[in-house]
Amino acid sequence: MGFLDGKVALVTGGNRGIGRGISEALAAEGARVVLTARGSAEAARAAGEIGGDTIGLPCDVRSYELVQRLFGEIQNRAGGLDILVNNAGIGIFSAIAEMDPEDWRAVIETNLNGPFYCCHEAIPMMRRRGGGYIFNISSLAGKNPFANGGAYNASKFGLNGFSEALMMEVRYDGIRVSYLMPGSVATEFGRGARDKGEWALTPEDVAEVVMDLLRSPSHALYSRVEMRPSQPPRKG
Repeated sequence: MGFLDGKVALVTGGNRGIGRGISEALAAEGARVVLTARGSAEAARAAGEIGGDTIGLPCDVRSYELVQRLFGEIQNRAGGLDILVNNAGIGIFSAIAEMDPEDWRAVIETNLNGPFYCCHEAIPMMRRRGGGYIFNISSLAGKNPFANGGAYNASKFGLNGFSEALMMEVRYDGIRVSYLMPGSVATEFGRGARDKGEWALTPEDVAEVVMDLLRSPSHALYSRVEMRPSQPPRKG
């Protein structure tokens, strides 16, 4: 059916936006996709809409206990894992002096702790299967700070550094690590999300990059990919 026949993929936050686009692309190429959402109803609905062998499971990646439970379920139901897409993320934008510490914690724990927890559980499973591929969905905000973006910037700068360190740790296990840094994407996420019109990137654009990287020869590693709209609105 596709070049990913027999592969098992996990996409966190795979029920909508970029995660949904990636989940659909993986399933279309034959992968057995496990997608997560914060709620069980949202996860089940998305899995049903994608169809095939797609599994929808609830998980709040801020909780290591829940992530452990998720990976135990993946092992029981799918027998292992070959592809991990750390996509679940949130953005809360506020000046540092005015930001609620709980909002800061939510951003850091979702965007940075979550990928760590998932990689911590995924790597032993991938090693047992002889390798795998980890994708961390970052952002151009991981290199371009902006006012009122302190929490989000910190989480994505951190995710980029985490990804590069991880890449060096697991490369000889046959596990490739890439982090993607999209700019404006036409989803419900982020600042001005509803005003991006037709000029922004789409979830399918990001999904296509993931698929291209999965198709790339195993001896090559594209560790970082920056993505921008080709013709954003002119300034001034």
